[in-house]
Order: sequence, then C-alpha cells, then structure tokens
Amino acid sequence: MAKAIVQHHVVDYDRWYPVFTEHEAVRRKHGATGHSINRAVADPNTIVIVNDFATLEGAQAFTQDPSLPEAMQRGGVDGAPQVWIVDEAEAKRY
Repeated sequence: MAKAIVQHHVVDYDRWYPVFTEHEAVRRKHGATGHSINRAVADPNTIVIVNDFATLEGAQAFTQDPSLPEAMQRGGVDGAPQVWIVDEAEAKRY
C-alpha cells in the first residue's frame, strides 16, 4: 500500500478540517482508501496526515492534483507543506 504523508501548519484546525473533509472526493478520485490525521501535542495546529492509496501512482497523482494548493490556502495552511510518498513495508497494531 502506498501512502502520501503530508505535514503542515494551519492557522486554525477548526477552519482547516471542513476543507480537508470536502477534499475527500479528490483523494478518492486518485484511489485513496483512507487516512489518519495526527496533531502535534506541543502545537495542535501542526498536522500530519497519512493518506492511504491503492497504488503508488495514485498517491503521486494526488500530490500533484491542481486543486490541492487552493484547498490548502482555503483551509488556512500557513507554510510550505512537507510531503512524503512512501510504500508501506509493514503495519502492525499492538
């Protein structure tokens, strides 16, 4: 399974979250199968999203989707995001 991991800072999580939710259709268009949202303890407006994709090509296409910069702007992302495309080697829950 491929993942697109995105870290960025937002002005206000409550402003960002509805835009993220609305953007789900774009993630699904590229084969997204789910996600997790993680917030930094020291600053809950620092967010790390792990998006799961069926294929590596889908994850890569999502990060290049032309709607993404506009959605980030509307959501209040206030800095350049860091993005990693990874191929999951192992996942295990305890």
